[in-house]
Amino acid sequence: MNCGCFRVVASRNMRTLTALLVVAFCTPLVVCKPAQEKKDRVHHGKDLSDHQHDDDKDFQYDHEAFLGKEEAKTFDQLTPEESKERLGKIVDKIDGNNDSYVTAPELLAWIKFVHRRFVLEDVDKQLLLFDKNRDGSVSWEEYSKQTYSHLIGEDEFYDVLDKDRYRKMMKRDERRFKVADKDGDLIATRDEFTAFLHPEEFDYMKDIVVTETIEDIDKNGDAVVDVDEYIADMYTPETDEPEPEWVKTERQQFRDHRDLNKDGKMDHTEISHWIHPHDYDHADLEAKHLIYESDKDKDDKLTKSEILENWNMFVGSQATNYGEDLTRRHDEF
Repeated sequence: MNCGCFRVVASRNMRTLTALLVVAFCTPLVVCKPAQEKKDRVHHGKDLSDHQHDDDKDFQYDHEAFLGKEEAKTFDQLTPEESKERLGKIVDKIDGNNDSYVTAPELLAWIKFVHRRFVLEDVDKQLLLFDKNRDGSVSWEEYSKQTYSHLIGEDEFYDVLDKDRYRKMMKRDERRFKVADKDGDLIATRDEFTAFLHPEEFDYMKDIVVTETIEDIDKNGDAVVDVDEYIADMYTPETDEPEPEWVKTERQQFRDHRDLNKDGKMDHTEISHWIHPHDYDHADLEAKHLIYESDKDKDDKLTKSEILENWNMFVGSQATNYGEDLTRRHDEF
């Protein structure tokens, strides 16, 4: 069972590491286009990993979904024996009613908890960077000065085209900041700053995510996305390269399921339907996927033994800073 997963990638050419990290965290939806391979980009909100969900290739998506993006980075330091031991302790935490089984709802609750923890920890890091007066909020002035002042100032390191591009980036960030800033005072509370950094987590930010998605894909500036722009967002062919089968499938997907009014393009409403489907929940699908792949006796629930037997899918060689996981108090979970 392979669930398609795509990612939104932030990658900018900054002079300093600080600037690179700032832009990478705070100006998503700037896309890198690989040739040949299908790009891991779906605009569905609340995604769980930056990796493609393809179990035939690896389990990196499952590792990050189950453990969290940051925790999944350090698992290579553990031996298989250590991995299984610590996975067993996490399973005990997931089994909320202590009945020796992990059910889909319990696994779903865990995955959502892990994802939410990643978001909150990211916000903590960004507040430390941008909240200069330590008042628990971030003003647009604080954010824009820290992010852009050295990029569009008098520094001759950047040419005119660079500065123009950064000004456009700043305007786009300012627009999103103002949408996140509910009271319009240009000072983002922690919750508002969270909405700015992670707009996919908030219903009231959905429209700006759709707008930014269209801007990223629409190359001719007509405010809609045609099939060629849709494909170009995922795939850049090499010279004389035959079109892969998955590209042909995506063209058919566009015609059958994306272009709802069959006018040959996706407008704002159709893009919204695509990236915010009511019947698509990454966490729910992942919980069911893990159950399905590990449930040997097909009773729709997992024992600890079943999970440990399939430990490579849950943690494998990508995993978590279990030391932190096991010493934290998860009172909110």
